Amino acid sequence: MNARKEHGGQGAEGYPGPLPESPHAKHVDAIIDQLATTTQGITSAEAVSRLKQYGSNSLPQARPTSLAMIFACQFVSPLIYVLVAAAIFSIVIQEWSDAAFISGVLLINAIIGTIQEFSAQRAATALQQLVVTRSRVLRDNDTCEINAENLVPGDMLLLESGEKIPADVRLLTSHDLEVDESLLTGESVAVHKRDDNVLPADTFIGDRSNMVFAGTMVNRGRGIGVVVATALSTELGNIATEVIHGVSAKPPLLVRMQRFTHRIAIIVGLAALLMAVVSLSRGMPFAEIFMLAVALAVSVIPEGLPVALTVALAIGMRRMARRNVIIRRLIAVEALGSCTYIATDKTGTLTVNELTVRRIQFPNRDSWKVSGEGMVPAGEIIPQGKTAGREERALLERLCLSSILTNDGFLGTRDDQWTHYGDAVDVALLVMAHKAGIVKAKTISAFPEISSIPFESERLFSASLNQVGDRRCMFVKGAFEKLLPMCDTMAVPGQEIVIDVTSLEQQANELACQGYRVLAIASGEREPPPGEVFSEQHLHGLTLLGLVGMIDPLRPEAQQAVTTCREAGIEVAMVTGDHPATAFAIAKELGLAEHEDHIVTGPQLRATTSHDEIDQLTRRAHVFARVEPSQKLDIVHSLQRNGHFVAVSGDGANDAPALKAAQVGVAMGKSGTDVARETAEIIITDDNFNSIVSGVEEGRISYSNVRKVIFLLISTGAAELVLFALALFTGLPLPLLAVQLLWLNLVTNGIQDVALAFEPGEGDELRQHPRSPRESIFNRIMIERVISSALVIGIVAFYLFQTLLDWGYTVEQARNSTLLLMVLFENVHVFNCRSETLSIFRHSPLRNRILLFGTATAQLIHIGAMYTPWIRDVLDIQPVSIEHWFQLLGLALTVTLVMEAHKLYLVWCGRTGARYLCPPGGA
Repeated sequence: MNARKEHGGQGAEGYPGPLPESPHAKHVDAIIDQLATTTQGITSAEAVSRLKQYGSNSLPQARPTSLAMIFACQFVSPLIYVLVAAAIFSIVIQEWSDAAFISGVLLINAIIGTIQEFSAQRAATALQQLVVTRSRVLRDNDTCEINAENLVPGDMLLLESGEKIPADVRLLTSHDLEVDESLLTGESVAVHKRDDNVLPADTFIGDRSNMVFAGTMVNRGRGIGVVVATALSTELGNIATEVIHGVSAKPPLLVRMQRFTHRIAIIVGLAALLMAVVSLSRGMPFAEIFMLAVALAVSVIPEGLPVALTVALAIGMRRMARRNVIIRRLIAVEALGSCTYIATDKTGTLTVNELTVRRIQFPNRDSWKVSGEGMVPAGEIIPQGKTAGREERALLERLCLSSILTNDGFLGTRDDQWTHYGDAVDVALLVMAHKAGIVKAKTISAFPEISSIPFESERLFSASLNQVGDRRCMFVKGAFEKLLPMCDTMAVPGQEIVIDVTSLEQQANELACQGYRVLAIASGEREPPPGEVFSEQHLHGLTLLGLVGMIDPLRPEAQQAVTTCREAGIEVAMVTGDHPATAFAIAKELGLAEHEDHIVTGPQLRATTSHDEIDQLTRRAHVFARVEPSQKLDIVHSLQRNGHFVAVSGDGANDAPALKAAQVGVAMGKSGTDVARETAEIIITDDNFNSIVSGVEEGRISYSNVRKVIFLLISTGAAELVLFALALFTGLPLPLLAVQLLWLNLVTNGIQDVALAFEPGEGDELRQHPRSPRESIFNRIMIERVISSALVIGIVAFYLFQTLLDWGYTVEQARNSTLLLMVLFENVHVFNCRSETLSIFRHSPLRNRILLFGTATAQLIHIGAMYTPWIRDVLDIQPVSIEHWFQLLGLALTVTLVMEAHKLYLVWCGRTGARYLCPPGGA
């Protein structure tokens, strides 16, 4: 410290050089010189100058999307483009009713989508900013408090317990300084900081003990440091930069819909060209060819799909919200269900992010298991292998008493809720003792403290001297290697024996290899001689009571959730900044990894020289340990190159680039940072990994419903195409007018396809494997179903139209009956669309009452239109007799017979599983 500048030299009035690179690898005096500052800080005038030079200490914030922009974005879709083109074409040929219908459906779709996305944006708005806070600095030879946005490189920052660190700081002095860096590095254990060391330049960010970083939290202690980086120059800023400039992957449904729309456009173009050639060859007037083209486009293009798709996704959004999953973008509803790989953060996602005692190891004895997790003292302490006797229980009580007496933490209840504060290790020990029935307040009252030695990172232990009856006893807890030389004996049930160092070291190593943080607890009856202050030199001749194994434990539901993901065909991998031994222990408990070769570490990733090498590592890995933020991004890109649709879950700022790059990013709502929440498309409000599984299930239901709606619209549209083709090639008039087709597709069928979007799950969504990323919406089964149903509907409708003309009906009368038959076909066919494999006779219509009501409503609307003068005139339709209506209904039921036969054929071929009569979710 003597060489550090107090005044003079370049000092606070000198010109600062560029920001230091790798400040952890430089002596602090060199950094002070480079930044032209002093240990007394800079002047206020210099601060103003530097603020202009370096800019405000704040990360760029994304402005919420305006309502108008959200509305405009609803029209950015290939299918919408086709519909807009159809509307413009209708206006050009002055088919105003057609143009009005298409424009109406576009407006309804945009309004629904805008309402859903705007409400989701408001629900996901972050309540706090990550870096905005107040800071204490040395300026003008005095201590002052400033807005953290006004911090500049060269400022001397004062740190105290409970403060959020606003910039990257190289420490000058520290006293028992401990910092929680989990939101930056992913490590759950707080880091002890020191100011007197210089580290190698390639030191992992979590091991840079002479640095503290923006966005992290001071757990305890105090310190002074020089600000070496602000805003985007900090480690947190580097992450933000990657997020800003990163490219988001397209959601799976958007990719599939783009392919689908492209194919529809090709089909419309080819069909229109073919029909135009045939019509011209027959001498049809050019105006009629235009009318035919409009009618053809209306029949083939699923005009109702944008509204139905929006409604299906909006319903999925509401259902997910009820299961603690908030969707920030409507298109992301289905994304989780499409994912083939979940790369999840460990800390706070799979684990509770609260240090917990899980093992107690007494000397030369089997370990005891401590159940429960987190800071709520629910659970018990039980021995493994046999029932505990009185002497074993007495030893447990002695260890718990010792852990409480040398403890500065607090655990209690407030408003019927457990609350705590203090060092995470101290609180974990209080929770452990509470599970054994030992409470701190009563213990301290019974054994009052005389003196104490507080924990400091330099000494790695804490101790207390307490009055125990007429004796004075010492109680010590700390690092195993630090306490071992203090002990001459070790406690076993009923007695104390000479310490067995080799045996104890073996037990400690076994706990460490299982990923536990090992703490030793000891006690003794020695006391300082009169007049001497209780100090470390008095800590000898103690009795080692036992070892305590602490870990950030799994959430209770995490193991089952991972198992469910595997049953659903989704690979799960854990990505963490923790030590490989800790990561492996958690992964083994989860069932993610059985062998250490399933682990890939950050240094291994850093050593790769090509994408192929990284891809080979990610193919075999189930655990990624000791990884840095940029490497998480590399992992996601590698998994995508390996053919996966990737979901990434996380809560820290270090997860943000990977969250953005993945097909779907999932952030934790309670413990997550603003950076993570703003980057992700999906937010889990209860921080529960099991909610991700619920999101997968709801996503698959949403996609299944989208496919059901598409099948309904495409099969009926294809049927109209068959009807038109047969009429054209046989020389008959158009069986339906363009406005009648629009009525059929947008009104009667439009009500049903929206109602079909409310279809509940069939019950086996999580027992199916995810769809291949390359699989089209139109797989083989859907193509077979579309072709068979379209042929039946089209041929039967053409047969009716031709027969009625042959019987002497006018063209208008034949069209009237044909249109009613098509409405009835849609009313019947919508129930065939509810499942690809389950019989309509075993799929209760009461499971979707909205569909039942919607179908009846669609038929009644059409019947009402036949009796309403102005609608009747526009559509050119007339009422029919009840006998004729039942005759048409009988014809419409033919499509159900064909669809049931196709389902039986699929079961017979073994292509879908024997589900024809056995609904997994019940009737």
